[in-house]
This record gives sequence, structure tokens and C-alpha cells, in this order.
Amino acid sequence: MADESAWFKSSYSDDSNGIHCISVAALADHVGVRDSKQQNGPAFVTPTTAWSSFIREVKTGRWSS
Repeated sequence: MADESAWFKSSYSDDSNGIHCISVAALADHVGVRDSKQQNGPAFVTPTTAWSSFIREVKTGRWSS
């Protein structure tokens, strides 16, 4: 999928207990998302435009728990 150097840990990941950790990779015209603790595990891949829309919605508080 992406070279290991392409992945970075989300600034929103919670390091206090290690259960809310994701890594993100910017690919050509997609974004990869995976569990930081399972680097060889599966990754979710979505078009960049969809990822941008999702992030915009999160920032508005629409997806708050």
C-alpha cells in the first residue's frame, strides 16, 4: 500500500491508554487509515475528497460522542 515512512500517527490519537491510536498515510489521490498498533494489519483507504469532508464534519462537532 504505502511505504512505512508515509504513515504518521494522528495528532488526535490518545496516548494515555493506547486504545485510540490511528496512523494516516497520504497516498496519490487517497488517504490510508490504520490502527497504529497493528502496522501490518488492514488499512481503510478512501478518496482524498471523502477524507476531507469527514475531517470537516468532525471539526464541526457532528461526530462527537
